[in-house]
Amino acid sequence: MNKCCPRLLYRNGLTLALLAAIVPIPVVANTATNFGKITLSPDFEPTQGTVTGYTGGSYSLSAISNRDRHKNACIGFADPTPDHILILKKNFPHLRIQVNSKGYDTTLLIQGPDKATIRCGDDTGNSKDASIEDKNWKAGTYKIWVATFHPGVKRNYTLSIQERY
Repeated sequence: MNKCCPRLLYRNGLTLALLAAIVPIPVVANTATNFGKITLSPDFEPTQGTVTGYTGGSYSLSAISNRDRHKNACIGFADPTPDHILILKKNFPHLRIQVNSKGYDTTLLIQGPDKATIRCGDDTGNSKDASIEDKNWKAGTYKIWVATFHPGVKRNYTLSIQERY
């Protein structure tokens, strides 16, 4: 290898770094999810509304919102990327979204169909697993985060979405 190559690589690398700092690079919004999309229409089969994943992360959900539309606290720690994207093809009058991690202390945050509409959930009755039951779910795209009460905890879970009548 020629002795000039490391210096040339350093010089080209430095040139690229300086160029990147000067020339604006477009930022693409992160629409990725950790575990994929769920698309539902009214009268969906229960299996269509059931997905699995695992918790983990040190991102505080309160960074998205301290309180939801019903003044419930938004707490817990997750990955900054949503775990699931829920696409509702039509309006739903009433949905229940529940986490089953076999009783570990989970929380939920759902944002959508716009950035300002937030729903948060924590314990369900005597269970430490989180759920959200609410009315007036508008057609559109929702981001779902499944979190734990403590940062960096990895727990497997099943997320189920049910229509309520």
